[in-house]
Amino acid sequence: MSQSFEGFGDSSGFGARPAIIVVDFINGFTNPASALGSDLTSQLEATKTLLDHARSKAVPIVFTTVIYEPHYRDGGYFIKKIPALKLLTADSEWVNVDEKLERDETSEPLIVKKFASSFFGTHLHSFLTSERVDTAIITGCTTSGCVRATAVDALQYGYRVVVPEECVGDRSMEAHKANLYDIQTKYGDVTSLEMVIDYLNQLT
Repeated sequence: MSQSFEGFGDSSGFGARPAIIVVDFINGFTNPASALGSDLTSQLEATKTLLDHARSKAVPIVFTTVIYEPHYRDGGYFIKKIPALKLLTADSEWVNVDEKLERDETSEPLIVKKFASSFFGTHLHSFLTSERVDTAIITGCTTSGCVRATAVDALQYGYRVVVPEECVGDRSMEAHKANLYDIQTKYGDVTSLEMVIDYLNQLT
């Protein structure tokens, strides 16, 4: 994506130690039968391609999901604003990572969150620090919600932020495009999947 204003949208680039953060590609969001869901088939396929390359290079991969207690008080006003989130309880199939991504439960952590950002109230920053990560490659959904919030916090925690455009999606194309624009302008680099794969292939 191109910059639109002088002084905005420069590239922060790739670092030496990337990790892939897969934000909320869980059944509740990837299955259109869910009240929270939409058709994210192409984004799942692109992310699976990215994950295959990352796995071949032993790049850390972390997934996130959203799970609430039956009383829902752990969701605060977020659930008040989005009551469809009440689907996401521990005994529901909606909180499971979409099987198309073939998560390896023995080596790819699953972080449970309650709010939009994958960093807020979780141990994600601690995990990335322990892996000496300097570049957060963010995939998942939705672009206007949890992806954007994660990108903003990743920047604020000191990571280079990279968002492969083909690997993120939203229920609204207008919101998707607007938030990719904002991420590119202020928070990270919105790139092609091909560019990220080329970067991963250069890692030793």
